[in-house]
Amino acid sequence: MKTEKGRSVEERYSQWKSLVPVLYDWLANHNLVWPSQSCRWGPQLEQATYKSRQRLYLSEQTDGSVPNTLVIANCEVVKPRVAAAEHISQFNEEARSPFVKKHKTIIHPGEVNRIRELPQNSKIVATHTDSPDVLIWDVEAQPNRHAVLGATDSHPDLVLTGHKENAEFALAMCPTEPFVLSGGKDKSVVLWSIHDHISTLVTEQVPTKSPGSAGTSAKHASKGVGGNDKPVDGPSIGPRGMYQGHEDTVEDVQFCPSSAPEFCSVGDDSCLMLWDARAGSTPAVKVEKAHNTDIHCVDWNPHDINLILTGSADNTIHLFDRRNLSSSGVGSPVHKFVGHSAAVLCVQWSPDKSSVFGSSAEDGILNVWDHEKIGKRQDTAGLKAPNAPPGLFFQHAGHRDKVVDFHWNTSDPWTIVSVSDDCESTNGGGTLQIWRMMDLIYRPADEVLAELDKYKSHILACEKD
Repeated sequence: MKTEKGRSVEERYSQWKSLVPVLYDWLANHNLVWPSQSCRWGPQLEQATYKSRQRLYLSEQTDGSVPNTLVIANCEVVKPRVAAAEHISQFNEEARSPFVKKHKTIIHPGEVNRIRELPQNSKIVATHTDSPDVLIWDVEAQPNRHAVLGATDSHPDLVLTGHKENAEFALAMCPTEPFVLSGGKDKSVVLWSIHDHISTLVTEQVPTKSPGSAGTSAKHASKGVGGNDKPVDGPSIGPRGMYQGHEDTVEDVQFCPSSAPEFCSVGDDSCLMLWDARAGSTPAVKVEKAHNTDIHCVDWNPHDINLILTGSADNTIHLFDRRNLSSSGVGSPVHKFVGHSAAVLCVQWSPDKSSVFGSSAEDGILNVWDHEKIGKRQDTAGLKAPNAPPGLFFQHAGHRDKVVDFHWNTSDPWTIVSVSDDCESTNGGGTLQIWRMMDLIYRPADEVLAELDKYKSHILACEKD
């Protein structure tokens, strides 16, 4: 017999599905046998008239009957205003999408908790697992593997060592330099440069040691503490810097989009910290009580470097201006966004519009916000507008369990991939969705009205005929 919560989730989902033809320009639903804790867009491979083909990075978190894997898939992304409304709403929740095809499988040493691609070359990805190490993969060069029980692990192209305890979630790649940033249970933020190895990964040339490099070794990397305790084979590199200041697990990290030596971190100590690698190993700014409890995620606005988002177990998202981060030593956000009923797991700024961002949570909802709409009259898609929280203008309710990750597509703005871990709602598996809201929802009102006015004229002309 279904619980009250289960019934309400199903009712919400049924209502959402009935609205798909009205709210979405395109949607693909892909059932996952094993849950994926992360999803990321890779490089665009080709463009055609009605669709493009693009790499997609996923994982398979298994129960041990088969190995954990990093999956490289090919995704057909349908272009705007191509898909028919009746087609996007007719999908079977238990089926795989024809738009998503597995291209390659890498057998991963331990579960894949995070995947992050290198912006300068998105064929290079970093993964976090249940160990202290960060693993670097050249996904195109890695051999395709068959994931069967007893199969040996794939060998990462590079292992980043330095954490003293497991580092499972906090992971970022720098947009301007080949730097990697990580946080872990050892309360540390760790910075590496893989500059010495980029030429090797991409062109297979012999690496040269750059000034300040920590050097490399081909020894086994660290052993996990209470997790994946098998040593990982492969060349390894030590950190450029280790940064101390947090008093509990570091949950997420992010680089400043315009300055490689600057970065930020959040943790279970409720603190937001800003760092500058040029100024030493202690925080440049420490914001106490940025939230009332654990902070799970952070993102730095690529269009306006003064704006930083944080998401917390207190169900809220806070927007900070780094010119005025705190008052009397306590976090002083510009705005608190309240629109989730459970812990926020992921926040990310839109690559297309500077004031827009998404947030996903354990309530199974992915909200899209525009902080410029705060204080203005708004009509909110998928919501009863009078009750909508300030700034919220779209609610994606296509998942029925916690939305653990999502990623805006920089090659196809307003297209989002999101993934939910469905273990609690369906006793296993996950759901991957690739979707794009109707452009009438986010375009400027005067543009939309002008377009609708054209249709009005067309309909009146048809009536006269």
